[in-house]
Amino acid sequence: MIQFHQGIHASGGVITEKDGKHCTLRIRVPAGVLSVDKMRGLADIAEKYGQENVHLTTRQALEISHVHNSRLEEIEKDLAGINTPVGSERDEVVNIVACPGTDRCKFANIDSISLAKKLDAKLFGKPMPVKMRISVSACPYACTSPVLNEVGITGVVTPFRSPGLCTGCGSCTEYCKEEAIKVKSGIAEVDHDKCIRCGVCIESCPFDLINVSNRGYLITVGGKRGRHPKIGRELVEVRTEEEVIDIVDRLVYYVYRRAWSGRLLSDQLDDIKFEEFKQEVLSGLEKS
Repeated sequence: MIQFHQGIHASGGVITEKDGKHCTLRIRVPAGVLSVDKMRGLADIAEKYGQENVHLTTRQALEISHVHNSRLEEIEKDLAGINTPVGSERDEVVNIVACPGTDRCKFANIDSISLAKKLDAKLFGKPMPVKMRISVSACPYACTSPVLNEVGITGVVTPFRSPGLCTGCGSCTEYCKEEAIKVKSGIAEVDHDKCIRCGVCIESCPFDLINVSNRGYLITVGGKRGRHPKIGRELVEVRTEEEVIDIVDRLVYYVYRRAWSGRLLSDQLDDIKFEEFKQEVLSGLEKS
């Protein structure tokens, strides 16, 4: 059987511009991380094709604009030369974004960059009936807006206070932006209905009396931005990167089989019986 290679013209990362003759190339940047060598290489390529600037997108991708459509194969070879493929924009799994995470953020609960890169390696560019945006945030500050993506992953922690040792100094109450902590009879007490499990109180305790009792990854599904934003629905919370990758992989496959084109995932979750999938996930976790 003869197989035809569609080439760069059919790539989701090639976006036709308004004049119909030029294209913007969206470059794949997993977790928004580029090596210094690749940055130099991309600068050289952009300059070669007559550009003084590149564009950084809201999804941590990089774009080289105004490339004439007759030069697409040429720039594809140049990009391959620095091992930097074209990204994705159509109905597929697009560039996976992540905040800095435990690499350098004092609020981070998880290694968001590592997780995003693993998800990217497994899922990026997979053709889908709908666009699938995946966002990883290392804590509930949610800098990458995980709940406004088709799939969101947020790092959360549950604080634990050493019994009998709390001095009631009130430092944690000052740092808690949710007003979820009150000092009563010289002891700090948490209102768990208000607590969003960000972990700021853990870092704020001057006596290191607050520890992490549970660290998890909260997965949400069906969020969207745009003209009518919608908050994603909670799917499940798991404990390890491996569980996250397995569940998101299964979710992507489920959407691939069940969803229809022409409608955002957030608008058809009920139609594709999301709650049934959720129960499958939960029952699978109980068995493992």
